Amino acid sequence: MKEPKLRNVNKATAPFLLNNFPTKFVDTLVKNIVYLLATKSSMSLEGNEWEQIFAECIGADWKPSNVGLDDVILENCCWGAKTVFSSSNIEKQSTVRLISGRNSPTYSYGVDSVMSEDPNLIGKMVLDIWNERVSSVRRVFKFVRTVVLVKSKDYKDFLVFEFDTVRYDPELYYFDWNARMNLEGYEKSTGRHKFTWQPSGSQFTIIEDIPDKRLHISVRTPEKVDRDTLLKAVNFDSSWYQIVSDHIKK
Repeated sequence: MKEPKLRNVNKATAPFLLNNFPTKFVDTLVKNIVYLLATKSSMSLEGNEWEQIFAECIGADWKPSNVGLDDVILENCCWGAKTVFSSSNIEKQSTVRLISGRNSPTYSYGVDSVMSEDPNLIGKMVLDIWNERVSSVRRVFKFVRTVVLVKSKDYKDFLVFEFDTVRYDPELYYFDWNARMNLEGYEKSTGRHKFTWQPSGSQFTIIEDIPDKRLHISVRTPEKVDRDTLLKAVNFDSSWYQIVSDHIKK
């Protein structure tokens, strides 16, 4: 039977197609990376910095949230932003391991001794917690995505890609404890390792494929801007500060 026709169906569209970043995306991203390389004494790029840079790159708002899946917002779409270091061959890298929050069956379900429970039961609980987080965000936003920055250890090469943030059906996976007594989840259809959950700290990791359509950007390393040069550029002198007091008054 054919599906019924409906009137006035609102066909929402995302700000841009998946992995079709805006025209100035790469230019804005590289400007920020070069700035950090030039000014940081020890280079790093992760967490809030990546969220803010990505928001600037796509003209979005940066609004950090406790859920961690909707830190960047543009119209009806939101993103969680992740960074990871690359393998030895970033061009050929095909998967990444993404730390995706802390899912605690003890807190959410009152299970005190997770190690003595059926691993498939604990795995279902972990996925259900994740799924509820995704659902809570999808009730607000039509499109929910994750954007990933893969960075080489020398910060000369970067991959950027995004994917839809989805719920996972527990029925499609089986779980078992590994030698380190961490819980691992596998796809029933392929036997492929998909999840790792650590009882200590409740850290939940998802193994994601890197899509064929992703950006690989190589960046030239700039010379460092030393502190004195930077302070001179902003005309720093003693007028920039004042001593409010030199002791606590009794």
